[in-house]
Amino acid sequence: MNFSRRRFLGATTSLTGAAFLSEMPVVTARSTTAPMPISCNSYTWHTFYERQGKKWMADPDASMAEFAKTGLTAYEPGLGNVDEVRTLAPLLKKYGLSMPSIYVNSSLHRADEAQQSIKAALAIADAAKDLGTRLVVTNPNPIKWGTNDDKSDADLIEQANNLDRLGAELRKRSMTLAYHTHAPEHRQAAREFHHMLLGTDPKNVSLCLDAHWVYRGSGNSQVALFDVVKLYGKRIAEVHIRQSQNGIWTETFGDGDIDYRRLTAELKAQGVRPLLVLEQCLEKGSPNTMGPVEASKQDLASARDVFAALIG
Repeated sequence: MNFSRRRFLGATTSLTGAAFLSEMPVVTARSTTAPMPISCNSYTWHTFYERQGKKWMADPDASMAEFAKTGLTAYEPGLGNVDEVRTLAPLLKKYGLSMPSIYVNSSLHRADEAQQSIKAALAIADAAKDLGTRLVVTNPNPIKWGTNDDKSDADLIEQANNLDRLGAELRKRSMTLAYHTHAPEHRQAAREFHHMLLGTDPKNVSLCLDAHWVYRGSGNSQVALFDVVKLYGKRIAEVHIRQSQNGIWTETFGDGDIDYRRLTAELKAQGVRPLLVLEQCLEKGSPNTMGPVEASKQDLASARDVFAALIG
């Protein structure tokens, strides 16, 4: 199922509604003692539903009812517009779910697109803040998903400046921007990835460490993954959690190619307690033995064990 999260968000249907939830603690990339729930990203559910020939959120109430059956209490949706926030609001309240973080797309490497992209992201963030969201995750458009087209140096400088602008605006709202990557940003000595962090103010831009995309984008390298943790660990505000075996995404989270117990230990040693977000997705070759509810129950149980030292 080679269907990117960016395409998933672009295909998401328009949603409607409104309500409020109690506020969550402010999420920062620094050490925190505030307990955080284990959350789950909507893209996981999209891939499981797609395998079943269904569409995630085609029926919002039914989708969120299934989510709630897993024992998960926090949800990270991929959002494309404010209407989707409004539709989620009463459902989060109905099923007792929090939304500490959201995922939004952005296009920041060209000045003519960046202004509108920042405006759209802030509008979504403003709506989500009323529901307790304090962490906004974005993965700036990699130009062409699945190609070898890279941004120019000028593109990277422009993107970093705009990423910092977005983060500064969110900071004014007591919200945190977390930069996220997929595989393309780790090509060419990871020049795009590194410049987004070195070219921005840590006060404005934190890191959403998508451990498996760093691993895969670096040629299936744990060396590269743990070098990133060593270099930027203090900026990690969130971790996306996915496992593979022999390079193929597994159906449930557990032991595999990435040593998540080591990741837990290294983050703890740095005094960092990020928001943990399950994103155990499916692709071609993934096992096919269970549905999303059972898989998510297993994911949650495994994550509570592996990340016990960070949960508190």
